[in-house]
Amino acid sequence: MSTGVGMSSCCISGKIQEGTPKGHEEEINGIPTYVSPAKDQSKARSIVFICDIFGYKFKNTRLLADQYAAAGFFVYLPDFHNGDSLPIEFLQDAEPPLSVRENLSLIDKGLKTGKVATTLGPWLYKHAESVSLPLISGFVRHVKQVPYTNSVGCIGFCWGGRYAILMAHELADAAVAQHPSLVSVPGDFDPVTKPLSLDVGSEDSLLDMKSVEGIKKVLDGKKDTQVKVYEDQVHGFALRGDWSSEKDRKAMDEAEKSGIAWFEKYLKAE
Repeated sequence: MSTGVGMSSCCISGKIQEGTPKGHEEEINGIPTYVSPAKDQSKARSIVFICDIFGYKFKNTRLLADQYAAAGFFVYLPDFHNGDSLPIEFLQDAEPPLSVRENLSLIDKGLKTGKVATTLGPWLYKHAESVSLPLISGFVRHVKQVPYTNSVGCIGFCWGGRYAILMAHELADAAVAQHPSLVSVPGDFDPVTKPLSLDVGSEDSLLDMKSVEGIKKVLDGKKDTQVKVYEDQVHGFALRGDWSSEKDRKAMDEAEKSGIAWFEKYLKAE
């Protein structure tokens, strides 16, 4: 039986990073998309970013997309929410960084969780797999047909992390899922046939270590997969970590380098 791992208040926690995105927006396959091209404009190795619940306009995601582009990939960050991403104002309504979370009273935790649930539940229903998967799959198929594209990877975060895993079933050439939510274990991992890297925090309240061990058991029987656990990191750390914390900054940096290295290994230019 598959065990579903849900989404809680910490999906909408974290920090907004400093910086100005360098890419541009255009419509691709009927979907508004942030595009961050490689320096040489080559589309040979392309990556589709699958955003978290804050959508394709979230600055942190765009800045990270730029980093992957700087590493030589052509990056697409589509609006898979059809203009209905959760507002950035919700970012601090829920679970804060671990150092703050540990000092919250039970009442404060309950109030935050309740406030988030009234918004998050209806949103997840509206953007269920039956709606979102065809959009994402269709976009990836389109990118694979773009002239001069040789290989296509997918990277997803939180809500988008699960869809990156689903793309590793067959459609993508390689995938990276960072702190995914709403996954089914072993259901989402049994069909994986393409290279898949998973990055999770040891304090992720959406994907506990028991679930992670279950994932490892499934993936251990497959080649070209890895699961990396980042100590003392909460859900969202790879995208919304606190740069003022040396430990959080290091974890974000390591997760970024890990993702880039994975795609450098498995996405072929020719």
